Amino acid sequence: MDGVINGPDEARKAVRQRYKDGADLIKLTATGGVLSLAASGQNPQFTNAELQAIVETARDYGMTVAVHAHGAEGMKRAVLAGVDSIEHGTYMTDEIMGLMKERGTFWVPTNMAGEWVAKRASEPGYFPDLVRPKAAAIGPAIRSTFQQAYKAGVKIAFGTDSGVSVHGENAHEFELMVEGGMPPMEAIQSATLQAARLLKIEDTLGTLEAGKLADVVAVDGDPLQSISAMKNVVFVMKEGQVYREP
Repeated sequence: MDGVINGPDEARKAVRQRYKDGADLIKLTATGGVLSLAASGQNPQFTNAELQAIVETARDYGMTVAVHAHGAEGMKRAVLAGVDSIEHGTYMTDEIMGLMKERGTFWVPTNMAGEWVAKRASEPGYFPDLVRPKAAAIGPAIRSTFQQAYKAGVKIAFGTDSGVSVHGENAHEFELMVEGGMPPMEAIQSATLQAARLLKIEDTLGTLEAGKLADVVAVDGDPLQSISAMKNVVFVMKEGQVYREP
């Protein structure tokens, strides 16, 4: 179903159509976006009833629900509706952090995206005039939110929003997480165990255990001493087959 949904019935129909098309995850834009050609990147874009209908229908089909959100009101509505994760979460409040902890909602911070758009906002002509102020504000805001949410104990899963920043530089997110106060091992686990838990596939992925898929990477160096070692991948195994080795 393309276009805008209006009302709970259309929301249910949209989820069912995605299921019919073969999707196993629903992604919502619960608020506006930074790079969208609109003055606000924070406005809520679904009613409470629409969000409830989406989540209830997704649950019927065993689908995970992820939510793009920058603004607090749209984020709060989504968490209360029972979504699985908030992506970006730039203007997350203490109240929302508390609700996410209560409900077990994951947060995918995408620090890299915030850093990248903030840098590009300083380049004349890179973004349209309508987008530039949003992009300039988002980087510092995401960094501050990360520090607060980590200290508050919000569950964090790794994500980069690459495609906004450049593909292939994804490991830089580890550096930003550690700079924000997260210990290196927790940063690594956010991309393995916690990500698998968020996607409800921890029975097959996320840890090195007998019976799970043998998806393994090795890096040159000790990432617990310097998280930047995560950029130096020298060995890749996917489902037991080696694709890269020294």
